[in-house]
Amino acid sequence: MKLYETLEQQLKKEPNFVTDNGELKKWVVLNKAQNFDEELIVLLLENADLKEKFFVNVKGALVFNQNLFVQFLEQKNYLNDSYTQYKNKVGLTIDGKYLKQRNEVALVWPFKDCILEGGQSKEEQKREEIFFNEILAQDEITQLLEPKVLTNAKRIDKDGEKPLDQFNRKENGTITDNLIIKGNNLLALHTLKEEFAGKVKLIYIDPPYNTGNDGFNYNDSFNKSTWLTFMKNRFDVAKELLCKDGAIFVQCDDNEQAYLKILMDEVFGNENYRETIVVKTSTPSGVNAVNVKRGERLFKVKEYILFYSKTPEYRFKPLYVKSSFNSNYRYEVIKNESGYSIIDLRQKFKDEKDFENYALKNFANIYSLEKNNKKAGEKIKIEIEKSKNRKEVIEYVNTKGQLVLIYDGGVFIPLKERIISEDSQNFFGTLISDLWDDEIFQTNQTEGGVSLPGGKKPEKLIKRILELTTDENDLVLDYHLGSGTTAAVAHKMKRRYIGIEQLNYGENDSVVRLNKVIEGEQTGISKNLDWKGGGSFVFIELKKYNQLFIEKIMNADNTDALFKIWNEIKNKSFLNYNVDIKKQDDLIEDFKGLKLQEQKKLLLEILDKNQLYVNLSSLMDKDFNIDPIDIKTTTEFYNIKK
Repeated sequence: MKLYETLEQQLKKEPNFVTDNGELKKWVVLNKAQNFDEELIVLLLENADLKEKFFVNVKGALVFNQNLFVQFLEQKNYLNDSYTQYKNKVGLTIDGKYLKQRNEVALVWPFKDCILEGGQSKEEQKREEIFFNEILAQDEITQLLEPKVLTNAKRIDKDGEKPLDQFNRKENGTITDNLIIKGNNLLALHTLKEEFAGKVKLIYIDPPYNTGNDGFNYNDSFNKSTWLTFMKNRFDVAKELLCKDGAIFVQCDDNEQAYLKILMDEVFGNENYRETIVVKTSTPSGVNAVNVKRGERLFKVKEYILFYSKTPEYRFKPLYVKSSFNSNYRYEVIKNESGYSIIDLRQKFKDEKDFENYALKNFANIYSLEKNNKKAGEKIKIEIEKSKNRKEVIEYVNTKGQLVLIYDGGVFIPLKERIISEDSQNFFGTLISDLWDDEIFQTNQTEGGVSLPGGKKPEKLIKRILELTTDENDLVLDYHLGSGTTAAVAHKMKRRYIGIEQLNYGENDSVVRLNKVIEGEQTGISKNLDWKGGGSFVFIELKKYNQLFIEKIMNADNTDALFKIWNEIKNKSFLNYNVDIKKQDDLIEDFKGLKLQEQKKLLLEILDKNQLYVNLSSLMDKDFNIDPIDIKTTTEFYNIKK
């Protein structure tokens, strides 16, 4: 008997490895092998031939040769029912293994975390920065991702800001306050897990696009892998935060859209992919059209939004967007004592504009007559057939309890479901598609009273996403908050929100913007929602430790400044375990001979990255000298009982 036949026979002894049709679930076996599954290994050891083939004797101990076993399974003569190595699976790999199967790519940690520096519109406005990266071991990552101590907590409402007294909570204990968190977004996401896992209804992010011009500047051989790792680390924890009926929207452009789609398929599951929405962002006119690299690139008028759900059962709301008037809505149907009267408005109005204005004012009674609906249920089809050539309206109650009007072999479709009211005006609407080419990307430079023209998304865009996916009081998360558009829109639409941002934007900061929202500012969607102001949010920061020294190093503009920082580091920071301070001091002259960026890199490497921020486990550690107010805030946030 051939070895692969022996293997198949042996594996089929385990019912979990066999389909209802008696076929071997080879993809299940592969997964078991890649995870050193005890059940599988015991099964293999029971057969002498398999034991000899797939195990190595090392000083009396049998070691499973995982690579050999997987290679054997992937042979064409064994996987003869598959065109690929893996059943129905596509993904990003290193050395033939998917990212999720390799601990060594769990985290490539950029010291300043590769976050877009403000989204400035002019290249000369950007700071030239070099990002240094370091691969951390798994135990270091575990410590790094621990929940963090919180500091500088304050509540901000119409009366201004004041120290946080306590968090507001639901009866079940969940925090109900809107939160703006300052700090590294990966660490902040992990900090949120214990309190908010499974509670976020919607995640919207507008991350760096990895264009080479957005602060994500790495050498070419490292660019894509670093960006994808950066995204994956955050997706993994973001998925945990989503509730069962939750969804995530990620905006991007052509640079990484294809890779991002594959990555999100891997993290969230291809079965949970909903749409790739194409958003029209501009038109080829004006200065932009003049400056386009003609003959080299086509003029860019679009971006993409990748839309995934937490589970395959997810359903979003039907939504209508403004469109031109559809004159098929030509019938005015009014119920009276004798039944229904039907007026054909095309006969009543010869002028199309008069027809449209009348329909928009009287939309409650205006209908189109839809015939040949192939998706109609069998019961209603019978009633539709009965109505043919009968000049009377038949009332029918569908399975949802809704009244349906049937007439002359068709069904009346009400215009009122397709009316959009905006700024006290009615507009005709059409069912939303995966192409958003209407007015949602109008100029937004003045929205919120903040100016980030190259990185700020319009409020109308976020409003549409929230309308599709959320209700009042649902929780919305944006962990690339920037100027705060997502939080501003959520606030006006009475959604709860959490925003995370690491960078300082000065007068264009999200906190500044939300203050103006509370005061009742009237830009963006405010007039459409009749926004009057009010509400509150809580601002908190992750308590920095070594991160403070990293920022000092990155901002230093000469060697003398670095020497001062080094002396401070020696006395106050946490250094890597293998750092010999005396030896470093003995090499000062060599240090002076390095370029400034090389000097910075050396000092950054000395710092212990596990201590960028203060871990929750160190809350009562005297070495950190944590303020009693911060202890109180942190204890209350994590709901720690004394």
